[in-house]
Amino acid sequence: MGTLIEEIFSRKAGRPVQAGEILLLDVDYIMSHDNTTPLAIKAFREIGKPIHDKERIVLHLDHAYPAPNILAAENHKKIIEFVKEQELPHFHRQGVCHQVMLEEGYVTPGAVIIGADSHSNTYGAMGAFGAGLGSTEIAVAWVTGKCWFKVPETIRIELAGRTQPGVYAKDVMIHIVGLMGMDGGTYRSVEFGGEYIESLPMHERIIFPNMSTEIGAKCGLIAADEITLSYLQTQTPAQGPFEMIRPVHPRYERVLEIDVSQLTPQVACHPDVDHVKALAEVAGLEIHEVYIGTCTNARYEDLEIVAAMLKGQKVHPLTRVIVTPASDRIYKKAMKNGLIEILMDAGCTVTGTGCGACIGRHGGILAAGERALTTMNRNFIGRMGSPLAEIYLASPATAAATALTGKITDPRELLKSPFSTPQGAAQ
Repeated sequence: MGTLIEEIFSRKAGRPVQAGEILLLDVDYIMSHDNTTPLAIKAFREIGKPIHDKERIVLHLDHAYPAPNILAAENHKKIIEFVKEQELPHFHRQGVCHQVMLEEGYVTPGAVIIGADSHSNTYGAMGAFGAGLGSTEIAVAWVTGKCWFKVPETIRIELAGRTQPGVYAKDVMIHIVGLMGMDGGTYRSVEFGGEYIESLPMHERIIFPNMSTEIGAKCGLIAADEITLSYLQTQTPAQGPFEMIRPVHPRYERVLEIDVSQLTPQVACHPDVDHVKALAEVAGLEIHEVYIGTCTNARYEDLEIVAAMLKGQKVHPLTRVIVTPASDRIYKKAMKNGLIEILMDAGCTVTGTGCGACIGRHGGILAAGERALTTMNRNFIGRMGSPLAEIYLASPATAAATALTGKITDPRELLKSPFSTPQGAAQ
């Protein structure tokens, strides 16, 4: 009996466990991508042992795909040759790794998944344990099927109320990062719950575990419920039955209670993700590039919000507006329903799926002195290109409003009239 992470690890260990214990657990899936797989291959060669279970390995090309330079192309070649050599069945080139992991049904409640990417915490949105590890640890898991874990203490974040129109889950999570700081959850399991979380659709829940990385958390978790099961059954090929694991008489290190009903749109400002201000404090700041994408906010519903605000309008003529859908599936749905046409007619550049501009590889790199507003999850100096550029983080609605004016703009000003938010988009 315990917190959500204790319950998940107890089932995997086959006995009750408590925070502070060190466990060797079987892992369900081991994920890596084009930035991290080459190093894992190198470590695998040095270990000199065979792969334990090929079905557990999931590889992606997404961070620099299609290859924008020779080094990326060589990495892709090395990975493809490894896939051929080892006859690995799970190899994807269809979008951001975390979104594809969700769509393809690798992530289910109670699963233990490790990934060679810091935002592997994302999988906690489905009531699964997800954590980012280094490439060497990934290689060891390839040959053993196991990984060592220290059971973390848990911080519970209890979210009450409903947000105002024009305020979204991204605003709430940015606010939380501002409250806790970049090290406020270091090696903790951060458990998100309360009436607000329970009211959210899956695309908005995902934001909280995803950005738990930005407060230093080992993992971010949301207990599975009927919304989780509906997503799994209708949006993924995952096969049940699925167990809805929940905390049982938990003992939390601390509990943070937040009423979201009074929140206004939030912005994480240059140069740190915890440098958070109410949008009103930075409204009017000139923006050279708006980037709508990443594993945080590039799902269909995010594109729907942006398209609803840009329909029949033109983005600011001197502001680059780049939209990168999170996966091929999202891109195709957005094309089928006319969203891509709306975005392009408004003057946006819609790119192929992947991580691209988020990590400064391609598809929207910043020059010195430029300022971007993006739907990303972090704004480290130099992340999108020049270390002399500035990055601001906000919701898709704020990004759309900013795209129209060329300066940081409160989306509520444009939602009043003549625009309207798609039903169910605002929470």
